Amino acid sequence: MISVSAPGKLYIAGEYAVVEPGHHAVLVAIDRFITVRVTLAEHAGRIISDLYAARSLTWHRRLEDDVLEVEEQFDDYVVSAIRVVEQMVREAGGTMQFFDLEVSSELGDDNGRKLGLGSSSAVTVATVRAVAGFYGLPLDDLAVYKLALLASYAVQPIGSGGDIAASTFTGWVGYTSPDRDWLREETEKKNAPDGLTRLVTRQWPLLEIRRLPAPDLRLRVGWTGAPASTPGLVANVQAGAHRSDDAAYAAFLRGSEDCLDHLMCAFEDNDPTGFMHQIEENRRLLLDLSRTSGITIETLQLRRLVEIAQEHGAVAKSSGAGGGDCGIALCSPETNTAALCAAWEQAGIQALDLSVHVYPEVTP
Repeated sequence: MISVSAPGKLYIAGEYAVVEPGHHAVLVAIDRFITVRVTLAEHAGRIISDLYAARSLTWHRRLEDDVLEVEEQFDDYVVSAIRVVEQMVREAGGTMQFFDLEVSSELGDDNGRKLGLGSSSAVTVATVRAVAGFYGLPLDDLAVYKLALLASYAVQPIGSGGDIAASTFTGWVGYTSPDRDWLREETEKKNAPDGLTRLVTRQWPLLEIRRLPAPDLRLRVGWTGAPASTPGLVANVQAGAHRSDDAAYAAFLRGSEDCLDHLMCAFEDNDPTGFMHQIEENRRLLLDLSRTSGITIETLQLRRLVEIAQEHGAVAKSSGAGGGDCGIALCSPETNTAALCAAWEQAGIQALDLSVHVYPEVTP
């Protein structure tokens, strides 16, 4: 049996802008996980997960090419991740096998509601690592990221891939999104002999992922209790911003890049005050984008989360697409974080017991 876990994530800054190629974001991996276990099977395989209404899904192989095929017309992140890894295995001369794959998640609450911690990215990364381990396919972190991104794009192509980078590289992650048009053109060629292997080993234009030094600040996370749909929000915000004022959207992108440049300098200089100032600036930019697009990013509960954090000497903002889900607070060592979290709870905001998760990078 192969067992692999991948962490959830939170956006710190750069949301919405990072969806555009070449734009930056900062994320963290957190210490809640999705675990994928793979066990050898015969004649057919199963995918077992609470994410499925029927709890499990049986899969077979197409006679003509040995590619995974599920019982019905069905595609999700797990199925897509299995397919891309197995294509790499085929290109390396490997033989396909059947296996059972079981998914367990810590990224929801006790009632099974998602907390906005990147379950889709975590399950994709964990599946890529587990299936590669099952076949003995060696992958460094960058290859895992690329395969997971290709698998994710096959299901939901609107994302930036930042959440996948955080789940793959862990810790504090600086991320620059790749050239989407180039990637789309190259993906169409991946079914050529060794096409996927060549794509994964190539340098991708604009893509940059690097682990950042941890700032001298404490991260606290609050959940509003209102799940939100990231793909829907991103699509609606982009459509609304373009429809109302392209110039304002371009200004938002420029402002986000300037903010992230200064945030990176704060990381490098170990400047907590500068870091906190840029978090406040990023929140202001997102509020402007919300007004331009007509889509609510910072809900009333997220605004209350921010106000409470500010009352306790911290800086705070929504995390990710907003519209609900989580907000983050960055606290100096002098901040009474216990009092901050207690005030959140009194306001109906659940303080999540989360820490930044880091494991050693896997390099070529």
